[in-house]
Amino acid sequence: MADIIDRCKAQGLKMTERRRVVARVIGDAEDHPDVEELYARAVKLDPNISLATVYRTVKLFEESGILEKHEFGDGRARYEDAERDHHDHLIDVNSGEVIEFVDPEIEALQEKIAARLGYRLIGHRLELLGVSNRK
Repeated sequence: MADIIDRCKAQGLKMTERRRVVARVIGDAEDHPDVEELYARAVKLDPNISLATVYRTVKLFEESGILEKHEFGDGRARYEDAERDHHDHLIDVNSGEVIEFVDPEIEALQEKIAARLGYRLIGHRLELLGVSNRK
């Protein structure tokens, strides 16, 4: 998997130093940050970066297919690298926690359903919403 900066260059995007900072922050993220969280992380690397620059860069990366946008029902758009390995999401509606998972049975069932309906599955998104039973 090529890193975000390499993929941006391959698409002909001009990579300013500030865009490189945003790309690095996104590439290092192990969660699903919104733009404000990306900005908070980016400003630690470059105190002169503006929130507007982060918004514009995220929009550009999303439009270029570099980032994937998620709306988990909390009113915030969150982002992750579009080339991360496939996974699904379980969202705790009380805490906002997003848990990534892969389940071979779910993957097989989705393929089976698509085939039964006369389709070849080329992709999917699964987002489960739940409340924790943990005490």
